[in-house]
Amino acid sequence: MATITSIRAAKALLVLSMGFFALLAGIGNVMAPGANLSFVRHVLAMDTVFPDNPLRWRAITSPVLHQSAFWGIVAVELAVAALCLWGGARLLLDAAAPALRFNAAKAPAVAGLTLGILLWFTGFIVIGGEWFLMWQSQEWNGIEAAFRFTACLFLTLLFVVGEDRD
Repeated sequence: MATITSIRAAKALLVLSMGFFALLAGIGNVMAPGANLSFVRHVLAMDTVFPDNPLRWRAITSPVLHQSAFWGIVAVELAVAALCLWGGARLLLDAAAPALRFNAAKAPAVAGLTLGILLWFTGFIVIGGEWFLMWQSQEWNGIEAAFRFTACLFLTLLFVVGEDRD
């Protein structure tokens, strides 16, 4: 049977893993922005959706807005990383603490996981997938990857927010 401390350590390690993932995503985009900037540009420009789609009026073709959207995504990825790494470290440090203290230590982890869900679900699946019709693109469709990220973040969030007791 798992001890209270090992369950708490599992919560901390999963949050740290999510933070590490977001950090790698953010750093990768900072160090080699070309590939994912192209992704953002094509999604926003809607240049690979069905050609006769009447919703193509939503397209954004401004390179300045493409860059702004890309760097905004990178900033959120790095914020998710910082919050999850900070939150995971706090949880790990407080794993043996009384439940009241451990539960209070969850705040940055919950904020980071939630921000990550907002980025990959709302940003990529809702806005990219539905507003900019990314699902219609054979080449620039990131919905499956965004769903995987969202699912991992959401499952971790559900595990973390479960109230811990002494």
